[in-house]
Amino acid sequence: MEVWQLLVFVGLSSALTVVSWRSLGNPRSHGFYRFFAWEVMLVMLVLNGPFWFENRDAVHQQISWVLLTTSLAVLFAGLHQMRRFGRATEQRQDDELFAFERTSQLVTSGIFAYIRHPMYCSLLLLAWGIAWKQPTTLVMLLALASSVLLWLAARCEERESLAYFGDAYRDYMARSRMFVPFIF
Repeated sequence: MEVWQLLVFVGLSSALTVVSWRSLGNPRSHGFYRFFAWEVMLVMLVLNGPFWFENRDAVHQQISWVLLTTSLAVLFAGLHQMRRFGRATEQRQDDELFAFERTSQLVTSGIFAYIRHPMYCSLLLLAWGIAWKQPTTLVMLLALASSVLLWLAARCEERESLAYFGDAYRDYMARSRMFVPFIF
C-alpha cells in the first residue's frame, strides 16, 4: 500500500468513525456490524482504486460495472420507498439510527415487497463490484468478510424491527427475502 492510499484510508475511515460513533458502543446494533463492513469495503476500495479504469474490456471489469450500476439502482429504489412511505420521525428514539432510518411506518411496497434490506443489498453489490475491479484472493476474501458483516447487520436490524413493528414485521419476513428476491 502506498502512502497516498494509506492517507485516503485514514481520512475516509475517520469520517466513517465520526458518522458511526454511536453504533460502535453497541455491538447489538446493526450499525456496529455495518461500520466494520464499510471499513472492509474501504480497504478494498483503496486496494483496487488504481485498477478502477484499467482493462475496460476485461470480463472482470464488465462484471464489476454491472454490479456497481445495479448497486446504485437498488439503493435509489430503496431510498425512494423509505422517504415516500417510511414516515421518518424523531419520536423513534433509537440513537444508533440515521435520520432516514427512523421510520415509523413499515415499508413493504416497491423494492421492499421483494427484499427486506435493499440498502444492505446495495452495499453487497457495491462490495462485490469493488472486488471485481481487480479480483485477487485477498480482495475476494475481504468481499466475503464484508458480506458476512452485512448479513450480521441485517440480522440485528431485523431484531430491532421486530421489537419496534412486532407481528407486522414478522409477517413481512414470512413473505419477503433478505437480499435477493425469491431466493435469499
